[in-house]
Amino acid sequence: MEAQSLPAALALVAGGGAGLSPERRAALGVSLPLLQRDYRFERVWFWGCIQGVRGAYYIAEGLGPDRAAPRSRLYSLNCLEWSLLTPATKEMLALAEQVKGRFQGDPSFEYNLAEINPEAAAALIESGKEPVFKEEARLIATIEQIDRAVGIVPRGAFVKTPLGSVHENRHFEGLSLVEAKKLSSYFHFTDPVNLKNKTLLEKADLDPSTDFLDSLEHDIPRGSWSIHLEKGGAVVVLRSLLWLGLTFYHMPMTKQFGYVYFGTGEKNLDLPFML
Repeated sequence: MEAQSLPAALALVAGGGAGLSPERRAALGVSLPLLQRDYRFERVWFWGCIQGVRGAYYIAEGLGPDRAAPRSRLYSLNCLEWSLLTPATKEMLALAEQVKGRFQGDPSFEYNLAEINPEAAAALIESGKEPVFKEEARLIATIEQIDRAVGIVPRGAFVKTPLGSVHENRHFEGLSLVEAKKLSSYFHFTDPVNLKNKTLLEKADLDPSTDFLDSLEHDIPRGSWSIHLEKGGAVVVLRSLLWLGLTFYHMPMTKQFGYVYFGTGEKNLDLPFML
């Protein structure tokens, strides 16, 4: 969610129990504008918080002119001092999926790969590397997984230019209340997968400038999203049941929307059995 509107946005998603202490909100109000200035980001989003056993990781994302370009991600342990994270690699993503249990809250903590994946550990030893997986790498991979799986935006909020870059739609005035209650009105803000498999006939009714992302209506397993009307119907809230703690909000007929994550960074693998 936008750093500039963070206090109001947090109030809109507080129905799920998520939130920050007044001290943390005050610290973010000071540090995020400085972060934007020092790294010369065009926009800064507060992504959320991953709660560990001994501490919490507070995450921010920096964006450039092209909103679809890879984002710069940073983490903090106190909401004041920020460290830049490296981009996620395929190896990080593969290893992170095998690590189970809570985060420790210590970026330097090392997981023993020999206990998690002996084959991966053997491959690292052969290449001259230690068979360990640092928690900072797990953090990088987990943020990437969550963004890919449940990072969403309303339909029409962004437009794709003929050159392929993605920008905010200045003409977007929000979804109507009727549209805001439909899963098909929300898109995954990542590279599309299902869209590439659509036939030419199915693509005929799509607007290439706005319908360039995958819709939530085809998410698997079905039922992985819950939609609620809150604040007397003034706010539409979507919560992910796959990544518990991800909350998206949108105020119909306005430009206000965003998502934030407050959770343990663990995927709900039991969801197919719960539906």
